[in-house]
Amino acid sequence: MKYAATKGIYVDFINGYSDHCHCLISLKSTQKIEDIIQLIKGESSRWINCSNLLKETDYSWFEWQDEYYGVSVSPNDVDTVREYIKHQEAHHKIQTFNEEFNDYLNKNGFQLLK
Repeated sequence: MKYAATKGIYVDFINGYSDHCHCLISLKSTQKIEDIIQLIKGESSRWINCSNLLKETDYSWFEWQDEYYGVSVSPNDVDTVREYIKHQEAHHKIQTFNEEFNDYLNKNGFQLLK
């Protein structure tokens, strides 16, 4: 993510599965998550579409959904998060993203804002 680096965004690790992407990002205290996500989504969409990566698929144009989900990670857990992100394909053979997301929300007492 060359463009991210020019904006002072440190992307540590990225991987995903068929319907979502995980990014481990280090934020400065002056950066807002919504601004960083907008930049990453915009640059990656532009790159995917300009590179014609979808020409052999049923889709002619790539765009991200509007929503995103972000959590803070303790420095002690960074290696664990990297491993989790690295093994997305194997992980989601066991549990879908929606199942995992709902379990996480319930386990930690979170509610979605609308």
